[in-house]
Amino acid sequence: MTVLFIFKYIGFFTENLNHLPFVQLPVPQITLPIGISFFTFQAISYVVDVYRGHVAQKSLWDVMLYIAFFPQLIAGPIVRYSDFADQIRNRQESLQKLAKGGYRFALGLGKKVILSNNLAYVADAAFSSVGNLSLSMAWLGAIGYSLQLYFDFSGYSDMAIGLGQMFGFRFLENFNYPFISRSITELWRRWHISLGSWFRDYVYIPLGGSRVKTKHRLYLNIFVVWLLTGAWHGAKWTYIAWGMMYFVLLCAERILGWSGKKTWYSWLYTIYFFVAGNVVFRSENVTGAIKYLLAMFNIHTSGLTDAKAVYYFAEYIPFLIMGIVAAMPIAVWLRSRTGRFKEVINRLYPIWCAAVFLVALSFVVKGGYNPFIYFDF
Repeated sequence: MTVLFIFKYIGFFTENLNHLPFVQLPVPQITLPIGISFFTFQAISYVVDVYRGHVAQKSLWDVMLYIAFFPQLIAGPIVRYSDFADQIRNRQESLQKLAKGGYRFALGLGKKVILSNNLAYVADAAFSSVGNLSLSMAWLGAIGYSLQLYFDFSGYSDMAIGLGQMFGFRFLENFNYPFISRSITELWRRWHISLGSWFRDYVYIPLGGSRVKTKHRLYLNIFVVWLLTGAWHGAKWTYIAWGMMYFVLLCAERILGWSGKKTWYSWLYTIYFFVAGNVVFRSENVTGAIKYLLAMFNIHTSGLTDAKAVYYFAEYIPFLIMGIVAAMPIAVWLRSRTGRFKEVINRLYPIWCAAVFLVALSFVVKGGYNPFIYFDF
């Protein structure tokens, strides 16, 4: 944890301490290793599980392989050693696993290269124009970024899971169609599952979880979890504000009993706050986030629409439509059908994966825009 603090947060703390009277400390300029939060959290989970007696490993090489396993090293999912240890010695490679892993990798690459990278153009255009946004451009950018973030992150997870499967390893799922969630509670059971379960098992439950004597202690536990969740994403006040937003929403759902609601308006409010939270998450500072959120309600904006909004909507509407469709569990529904229809879908699946891979490969060869959004992580 000390290593994580020095590399990731010491500069942030020093900058904020310098705002105090008579404090002028040199701000360390330390290059942040890519993916440090992911592999540090894996190492922490291993140490804690050894302390609890859940795992015991005498092979240094096996532990090093676990922490430095390349498919999920820099972008997750966060893997527990208990889920990994037995597979080191007893995994079995096969052509079937190689093929299934390859299909999963191809779909993940398609999510990242075809959808996320193209939706990034829309998001960047909107977030670079904060203070001069029309209402339609503000919403277009916010929705575009939400889809970009999802396909980037879930795409990397799919590629990691696929690569692991090709080598005989099985990783747990990291995303489960979060856009169909009908409460914030459900959203965080479907989004970045490995991080949510890590904070649940190593922070929330040790603090007492929900089995505490008073509501105040319960809300304190949730506050600590979401303060740390926000800080985990990076050393910026926008991440802290993002975490506090979800703390308030989750507490409100508990108080009002909304977490079990299954209605269209509960879905609508969940998606709205998810998109609004992503605006805070993406913004450079809290002031910029507030300006952007105000633009989404046409407060002090440049009108309902403008030429930029019309251009980006016309230019990237295919990727927006494909993104919305791909974010829904349509493929799961198709593959769960019975009879002749299911047989046809299963036979077409390898062809579909190959087609996605070839299209993604063409985007890579063409050398298009390829943003990497994990530098803060």
